Amino acid sequence: MPHREADWNFYRSLLAVLRTGSLSAAARALRLTQPTLGRHIAELEAMLGVTLFVRSPQGLAPTEAALAMRTDLEAAETAFEAAIRESSGGAGDESGVVRLTASEIVGCEVLPPLLAEFGRAHPKIAIELALSNRNQDLLKRDADIAIRMVRPQQAALVCRRIGQVKIALYAHRTYLKARGMPRSENDLAQHAVIGWDRDATPFRHVGGPISLLSREFFAFRCDNDLALLAALRAGVGIGGCQKAIARREAALVPVLPDRVSFTLEMWLAMHEDLRGSRRVKLVFDHLAKGLGAYIAGQDGRPI
Repeated sequence: MPHREADWNFYRSLLAVLRTGSLSAAARALRLTQPTLGRHIAELEAMLGVTLFVRSPQGLAPTEAALAMRTDLEAAETAFEAAIRESSGGAGDESGVVRLTASEIVGCEVLPPLLAEFGRAHPKIAIELALSNRNQDLLKRDADIAIRMVRPQQAALVCRRIGQVKIALYAHRTYLKARGMPRSENDLAQHAVIGWDRDATPFRHVGGPISLLSREFFAFRCDNDLALLAALRAGVGIGGCQKAIARREAALVPVLPDRVSFTLEMWLAMHEDLRGSRRVKLVFDHLAKGLGAYIAGQDGRPI
């Protein structure tokens, strides 16, 4: 029987099932009907001559053949999406799609007003924002522009150092009213401190004594930065916060400001091949200016 080349949509369906673990969840993710997605998998198995999934009490279990394809499929998906963005507008156009990646905190607490301002000035440029504390690979075009809290190490990137983000300890005034203000670092052991659960990577970047703490030191543990910030705002305990974010809220009170503080570098990066893209350069330059103002305003000067 002659080999037929499978439709890319079949591979998208396979990747969706690998990610979600079921036909129904994959169908919802791709906005397809479950029978259509099931047909994609069946036809792909017939074309490739392999079994991709077997049913188990827990649902669909991928075979070794399916698992072996996942990395290549994800790379193909990334390249496909980058090609779609590339074709969304000409190199000199002020239109098309630009994909950004940033940490959860920066994406939710810092970028929205900057992107709103950019959207008013350039309504024909669509922004995609991917939030992750994992540094996405710009060389593989996971994103067009990255805002990173560590210095980029990859070659072939255009990088701009924005400045140092200052981080200090804070607590909600209701917490301090109930538990009192610690007077020294040693006093923190008697307080509810907010920190990481299973992933200490973001704290390791900060360095200093905090990077040496174990998770058992913390009374509230979570690996989601937005949840940690929400806990701080709710009065759960004492936790770190960017100064520029904390100073927006009068209810957050500095804790040991002269004794405990940290800094993280903020960098803006894009692939060097995108320097000729006007829409990408417009976003890059706008973010550089806006994030620079954010850094300048963290000690109370006007942003």
